[in-house]
Amino acid sequence: MASLLSDRKETMRDIFGATILKLSKEDERVYVVDGDLANSTKIDGVALQNPEKFLQMGIAEQNMLSVCSGLAATGLQPWAVTFAAFLSKRAIDQIQVQIAQPNLDVKMIGAYSGLLTGLTGKTHQSLEDIAIFRSLANMTVLAPADSVEVKKMIEFAHQYNGPVYIRLARDPYPIIFDDDYEFQVGKAVSLKEGSDLTIISTGTQTSRAIKAAESLQAEGLSIAVLHMPTIKPLDKEAIVKAAEKTGVIVTAEEHSIYGGLGSAVAEVLVEEKPVPMLRVGVNDRNSESAPNQELLEKYGISENHIAETVKRALKKARQ
Repeated sequence: MASLLSDRKETMRDIFGATILKLSKEDERVYVVDGDLANSTKIDGVALQNPEKFLQMGIAEQNMLSVCSGLAATGLQPWAVTFAAFLSKRAIDQIQVQIAQPNLDVKMIGAYSGLLTGLTGKTHQSLEDIAIFRSLANMTVLAPADSVEVKKMIEFAHQYNGPVYIRLARDPYPIIFDDDYEFQVGKAVSLKEGSDLTIISTGTQTSRAIKAAESLQAEGLSIAVLHMPTIKPLDKEAIVKAAEKTGVIVTAEEHSIYGGLGSAVAEVLVEEKPVPMLRVGVNDRNSESAPNQELLEKYGISENHIAETVKRALKKARQ
């Protein structure tokens, strides 16, 4: 059986950089606001090719989001770009009071999200950003699985009037979607059908969930994969349908098990369709700096851990 994952890999940040440069040239409202990380986040193309649309705020994230609030209040559309760890934790007061509460049209890009930020250091890792942003009223929270979905999400956010948070990964990921893929906010995407259990995944964990499901199929297990690109608003209907069809759920995310996708799915199931469920994510512990594969294994979020969790969930369901 051919894999759902392409052999070709692309980085989310490269596609984001190219897409936002294009938008900044086409739409006079679009401004890119940088937190002194343009080279890392790949928005340096805007600084070089469309400098009048590039605003450098330096290492001052709180001020950066306040400036974005002011820009949006005048009818412009600012795109605040920095690392997810800095955006979600250093500037959360400004985001809540000056952007989310007044429901302003500010787009926030959390680059270098999750556990795998290379060797940049543990202070740059972000395992809490989904939990933080989905708790804010008026906030839309998105996590793409590949570079194709990144482009589609950016195009959606550009047309949408309101605050949006998009988390991006640093490293290249396999292509999952064709160029004609249509992203729909608040809608899950069925990537693989199955009858024994459904893995509900988001962001970077979706490619690992696919690998786990395909390896389990070789062992005779029929595992569905449901990609959740929108964490808020959540596709509750798709979650309930998955629970009704397979009767067992495993969630997978490159995020803390607290407050993220796993918590959101559990909230739906406990109210609508209680079924056996387990979560794959980083447990209640602080992360550390190390090579990516070692981090995946140590913190229990690799495709092998997803597969093992699926087996545990099936065993739990039979008891």
